[in-house]
Amino acid sequence: MNVMPMPRKRSFGHISVPKVTLAHGGGGKAMKDLIDDVFVSAFDNAALAPLEDQARFDLSDLARYGDRLAFTTDSFVVDPLFFPGGDIGKLAVCGTVNDLAVGGAQPLYLSCAAIVEEGVEVDLLRRIALSMAMTARAAGVEIVTGDTKVVQKGACDKVFLTTTGIGVIRTGIVLGADRARPGDVVLVNGVLGDHGAAILGARGDMALDSPIVSDCAPLNDLIDVLIAAAPGTRAIRDATRGGVATVLNEIAQASGAAIDIDERATPLREEVRGFCEILGLDPLYLANEGKIVVIVPPEEADGALSAMRTHPLGAAAAAIGEIRSGEPGRVTMRTVFGGNRIVDMLVGEQLPRIC
Repeated sequence: MNVMPMPRKRSFGHISVPKVTLAHGGGGKAMKDLIDDVFVSAFDNAALAPLEDQARFDLSDLARYGDRLAFTTDSFVVDPLFFPGGDIGKLAVCGTVNDLAVGGAQPLYLSCAAIVEEGVEVDLLRRIALSMAMTARAAGVEIVTGDTKVVQKGACDKVFLTTTGIGVIRTGIVLGADRARPGDVVLVNGVLGDHGAAILGARGDMALDSPIVSDCAPLNDLIDVLIAAAPGTRAIRDATRGGVATVLNEIAQASGAAIDIDERATPLREEVRGFCEILGLDPLYLANEGKIVVIVPPEEADGALSAMRTHPLGAAAAAIGEIRSGEPGRVTMRTVFGGNRIVDMLVGEQLPRIC
């Protein structure tokens, strides 16, 4: 892809102090050294190298991927910053890549804005930036521009990240929650609730020794495999905050249909199931960072499942329900006891600062 010509190489700064100070947000040499040392060195790529106030691309190069631009942004305030299976940096890249991919876009470029609390260790920032860089490479995207602000101690909790992503939707792909139709099948690509359970376990508030690891992962490659096998796919959503239950309600409301899922078919780790029983949580509302809800026409359901199961991030894919012509916007679950219960959208916050 063509980018602006590379400028003459300049000297890059380096930080010798162990912690971030307010001077690192002041716009002078200290700030340049922080950005060079932590972010530019980790994200190094041709589009970032000019270090202008914006990244620049040829529209003709973008148009090679498709005929529509996809654009999304998200902020990440997860607590703790590091957890089993990931960290705030990996989470920020995966979250934005996945938001593009579920719309049928090929993710291409990300920006990163960091708000850093005075007193944060520089090595912690380096770890986060390197994690972002590694995850971006794995997802096939580049972090090409950004911003850094330093606030006084107590004004934020260590580090907050905002990532914005640009991708291109491939010609002929049309996905949307309003496209679900009666008879369509509801699929998920694996076990649910791992991220929410991993975060709560990492906080240590419940004094539980949990082996649960977050499912945080970029899903664009899996979604490519899915769409190739099931080109008639109606909708894809990533089940993050609010979990699968909230996504299903959004799809039911947007399409004016009802959705019926089967508790026996809903994949859960025994550890997550037990975790939820102990704490009185419903796993359908737990956040996921590597799981999608897919709506496909019935004739493509088997092909979609088989394709996802060939991918490492879809090995435990399952059909959990179907779209029905019942009460518009209603989601119900057939329980293991043979009854039915209404699955409402999440009200309030089950677990704060989950992503």
